[in-house]
Amino acid sequence: MNRIDRVSAILIQLQSRRVVKAIDIADRFGISLRTVYRDVKTLEEAGIPIIGEAGVGYSIMDGYRLPPVMFTREEATAFLTAEKFVEKMTDASTAGHHKSAMYKIRAILKTSEKNLLEDIDNKIAVLKNQHQMRVDNKDHIQTLLNSIAQKKVISIDYFANHSQEHTKRDIEPIGIFYKDSYWHLIAYCRMRSDYRDFRVDRINEVKITEKYFDSKHPTLKDYIAQTAKDQDLDLVIIRVDKSVYTHLEYQKYYSGFVSEKKTGNQIEMTFLTMSLEGFARWFMMFGDQAEIISPDSLKERVSHIATAIAQKNLLLTNVY
Repeated sequence: MNRIDRVSAILIQLQSRRVVKAIDIADRFGISLRTVYRDVKTLEEAGIPIIGEAGVGYSIMDGYRLPPVMFTREEATAFLTAEKFVEKMTDASTAGHHKSAMYKIRAILKTSEKNLLEDIDNKIAVLKNQHQMRVDNKDHIQTLLNSIAQKKVISIDYFANHSQEHTKRDIEPIGIFYKDSYWHLIAYCRMRSDYRDFRVDRINEVKITEKYFDSKHPTLKDYIAQTAKDQDLDLVIIRVDKSVYTHLEYQKYYSGFVSEKKTGNQIEMTFLTMSLEGFARWFMMFGDQAEIISPDSLKERVSHIATAIAQKNLLLTNVY
């Protein structure tokens, strides 16, 4: 991406959130913080009213808006691909809202881009395996997200698989995530006075109450990290080149995959693993196109294995 395109993209990113941290911009474009500061200064010199606060981030003064943004062909097809995933991997309500948003996006596309989407619409498909076909989220996802945003207590009728019983509970929702073909809700359960992981497909009924909660709960990311500590699991973060990422699409779930995000030309992946030794040996399969962010103990183990392999092969070479 050339500098003009990057500066324009940074401006759009600044408008997408109330506050944007410099490190987030740097990670997105794979640039240094110094380059971020220089690009933001360029925007300021162009008359963009940017407010910067040390230790907080950048924001744009209220009232400033960009003219309508036009999408590239690649961005338009990415929207269409996402629509296929949303349709198959979420509930009917979420899929309906996404489809409504897609109509609005299509409305501002150029004619050539509209024609492109029509041409390839039936050439993209997302198929679920038999296990996934049995999952029913009962249109709860949007309700759960609304309760999280409003910080309202929700009342649920939940089927506990271990006891084979239905229970009614008042819970304070923290966040939702998708793992192993299921959507999960992390919430503070008032009945158990503790945090619980609820499978969304096992929630039979959900109702947002008028009761607000102001308890300072951990973030979803912090909860996952704490869960790993409590269960004696190791939190692993790696970055993988896009060129090899596609080969890990199914393997990652066997190694405790939790989440991922795009970082420049890499994909940052988070795992919870019961065995650093097993993870290290799996990592060796694609380690030449990846890097370990944490923990250091995993870096050391991978380095030890790589050294042992090199020494063994050198010994065999000398023998023959």
